[in-house]
Amino acid sequence: MTVKEFEEAVWQLEGIRLVIREASGAEVDDYDYERAARSDHSVTEWLRNRIHTRLEGREVTVVNGYGEVPHGRTRLDNLRETYEAVVCE
Repeated sequence: MTVKEFEEAVWQLEGIRLVIREASGAEVDDYDYERAARSDHSVTEWLRNRIHTRLEGREVTVVNGYGEVPHGRTRLDNLRETYEAVVCE
């Protein structure tokens, strides 16, 4: 799977925007989860358990709905709400 496909797969399943510092066509491991991560997980937990394990040391940044980098302790449900808030404004 390419970096671009990985970012899109994460968005489709998790509802979370990632930016991976790599050429968009570079190959990474598949994002093959079937269900979204639990809402009460923090961004840091989610990155450690689901993202970093597939990106082989590549730099990755989570971006919230306001275009900002959320704090690592931000819960995923609160992060996901920022994307909805921007659409509603």
